[in-house]
Amino acid sequence: MSGVAEAVFFYDPLFEQHETGFGHPERPERLPVTLNALSESGVLDSAEARQPRDATVEEIELVHTAKYIELVRRVADSGGGNLDMDTALSGASYRAALRAAGALLDSVDGCLGGDFKRSFCLVRPPGHHALPGRGMGFCLFNNIAIGARYAMSKKKLKRVMIVDWDAHHGNGTQEIFYDDPAVLYVSLHQYPHYPGTGWLDETGRGKGKGYTINFPFPAGTGEEHYTQAFERVVIPAGRRFAPELLMLSAGYDSHDGDLLCSMRLTDSSYRKLTDYLVGLADACCEGMLIATLEGGYNLEAEARSVVQTVAGMAGADVPFKDDPPRPSAYPDRAGEVIEETARQWTESA
Repeated sequence: MSGVAEAVFFYDPLFEQHETGFGHPERPERLPVTLNALSESGVLDSAEARQPRDATVEEIELVHTAKYIELVRRVADSGGGNLDMDTALSGASYRAALRAAGALLDSVDGCLGGDFKRSFCLVRPPGHHALPGRGMGFCLFNNIAIGARYAMSKKKLKRVMIVDWDAHHGNGTQEIFYDDPAVLYVSLHQYPHYPGTGWLDETGRGKGKGYTINFPFPAGTGEEHYTQAFERVVIPAGRRFAPELLMLSAGYDSHDGDLLCSMRLTDSSYRKLTDYLVGLADACCEGMLIATLEGGYNLEAEARSVVQTVAGMAGADVPFKDDPPRPSAYPDRAGEVIEETARQWTESA
């Protein structure tokens, strides 16, 4: 893939028109603060900015039911409303959701078409909690699942790996691919915490048994145990699976400064984890790595962490502005999670 752009990132002002209501943590301000940080860091010199297209209804139906898609459109067209107590829509939300999914589709087309190697989708609304027939957890359409299904159904890929480091378990993504051996889904998350899924025994169903890997970490888990999980399981499992495309649900509510969660990652932690994934992508799928924004509710912490992720994907160096990571609050419990997950993964080989 010589001559291919190293990385791009997708963004559209429409994403900020998805309004969630006063005081809602998943708010439009997440994106302009992050864009400003990207600009000030200089990383945009190494990662080209692009505007995505809209996904079609038929492309959304690769994952979601027609009835649910029509519900989202109807609520937005009526001026907005709530799908549940956490998941709000405004008049522009349906259009924003189509374009957010479109960023993943453009990413798949660009990576597989040889236009660029890696992309970061700076989108709203997020997606990894969305189920086929239900939105929840601030999510309307499951962007990363739509991208993965598109890659397999339209581009004929046979193996896609999704890593999810958001502090909330991606229950929607897990459920969509739970019986599918073509998708290896790996989640590292705080447990117990919303949405209550992602325990150790959730490893897949039927032909998909062994293709879901969960790390239900206790609150206060920090970089040392995330890196152990990557080194002992995530990267070896990825190499064994040999994905043709690597995808990342990049949530930053696992940051030490986040408002909703209690994990202890830092800006530099995300750069380290990104470097692991870039190395895996280089080894398995010609460097192709697609990331999409999920959670993250401390605006400055999220912005700095996105900068480090995009910098890692683009092969750029940006100085860290955070404190050194704190040790895990419950190292024995976090270690037990890694041991049990490693045991299950080894036995499924």
